[in-house]
Amino acid sequence: MMFMTAKVDLKKILTIVGIIALLIIGAIWFLGGSEDPAATTAVLGAANNDQRVKYLRDFGWDVTNTPVETGQVKIPEEASDAFERYCLLQKSNGFDLAPYAGKNVMRYVYRINNYPGATEPVYATLLVYKNQIICGDITDTAAKGQIRGFQMPGISAPATQSTTENTTAATQ
Repeated sequence: MMFMTAKVDLKKILTIVGIIALLIIGAIWFLGGSEDPAATTAVLGAANNDQRVKYLRDFGWDVTNTPVETGQVKIPEEASDAFERYCLLQKSNGFDLAPYAGKNVMRYVYRINNYPGATEPVYATLLVYKNQIICGDITDTAAKGQIRGFQMPGISAPATQSTTENTTAATQ
């Protein structure tokens, strides 16, 4: 005779169903023609530095031409609370880290020179897997700074505008 505990199986099943539901919702949202630049460029090529810098500049950021830091990082297989919050930020920007769990990815960090009202350094981080941008963020290192998506604060214009237009709008 075989006995199974429903508690363990139910938790696993609910977790799997939840992940699948999030992936389906993300796919529908991603394929639904969202105007969010991050959603439409979630698989943007990043084989070289010029492509990574262009990606950030398309959002209106004036960044250093070379990264201030590069290195390999591993996407956690099991998420902590902090990582779950980071994944939620990424999902709100059209990125999904779930397929990359346990993978080693490249991390490129660029200094931002035009963050509105910045008093401390601000950095853009890109995570790249197989020459594709899989996620990233903008980090304001001020005491009350935030980690946010790529969209420039106070800018609602699409990222397809020129860098000059976005930079001008940000400084007004």
